[in-house]
Amino acid sequence: MLDFTAMRATLAEVYDLTPSVELASSMADIHAKMDRVIPFPDFVRYAPYIAAINKLKAEKNAVILAHNYMTPEIYHGVADVVGDSLQLAIEATKVEADIIVQCGVHFMAETSKILNPAKTVLIPDVEAGCSLAESITAEGIAQMRARYPGAPVVSYVNTTAEVKAASDICCTSSNAAQIVAALPEETIIMTPDQYLAQNVANMVPQKKIVWWEGSCIVHEQYTPEDINDFRAMNPGTMIIAHPECPPDVVDACDYSGSTSGIIDYVTTNKPAKAMLVTECSMASNISDALPEIEFTGPCNMCPYMKKITLEKILWALHTGSEAVEVDPEVAGKARVAVERMIELSKAVAK
Repeated sequence: MLDFTAMRATLAEVYDLTPSVELASSMADIHAKMDRVIPFPDFVRYAPYIAAINKLKAEKNAVILAHNYMTPEIYHGVADVVGDSLQLAIEATKVEADIIVQCGVHFMAETSKILNPAKTVLIPDVEAGCSLAESITAEGIAQMRARYPGAPVVSYVNTTAEVKAASDICCTSSNAAQIVAALPEETIIMTPDQYLAQNVANMVPQKKIVWWEGSCIVHEQYTPEDINDFRAMNPGTMIIAHPECPPDVVDACDYSGSTSGIIDYVTTNKPAKAMLVTECSMASNISDALPEIEFTGPCNMCPYMKKITLEKILWALHTGSEAVEVDPEVAGKARVAVERMIELSKAVAK
């Protein structure tokens, strides 16, 4: 666990992190990317950290990969690559920098390390876990294989390296249906997200999909009653769900798609008002690019994603601490599952 008192004292000795109106004003181009959701007085506090991180990245030949659920000051202020799990996995294979700072949860950092075993991969807070990833183990995979002999295991990328290594192929919410449809077997095991599996089953009825009963603490909280009540009070709002939501929630919405799919959908359709049934930071991060859309309605926050902060990113870069390691044998097996996902996704996209 990080010692915040010692961390802040050390950083203060090296960097001037005092809020500065002058510095923030000189970074107006960066603030413009987030000014709809971060007022200038708040940006004044973030500016010294953003400036220090961006300078340190150049000095250490580091790159920051940030998930779409990161807060706007990270997403717009210091990230070099942003995207959903699939996009970040693909971009991780292209990284030329010596150091990767993974702004997301732990399984994402493991995936980057699996794909870049010779590089240093840092996660700003090693305790940024994932309830979904923690719901399945390699032993659970073995149980499913014993129950359904011969069925291939498709594991969500939101899993540990050990689970990936025990699987046949990985998937993300953006490519799960395509991957399942492309496999030759009739029965497919999907782990660990039961709701993603059930939604994929509705999309690929020619397959018999069986699943592990895990779920995401963010998306499982939504109910169809929530959606119907909001729609009644806010007519004309386009309601868009992530496929980690329960199927009855997805059915109550106007559209369902992965993180990248949601962004593409609202960018293309440009509804006057939209409610995103997913993690809170999604709407914040795309709102400045789509000022004509009023993002409204409730959202649920991922406590694990929010463990990543500018302060912790600076500390990780400054010290090189919180490096992620994966056992080489496990990494080799997991790499096969991840690379198979990437290659099959590219083939399906052609």
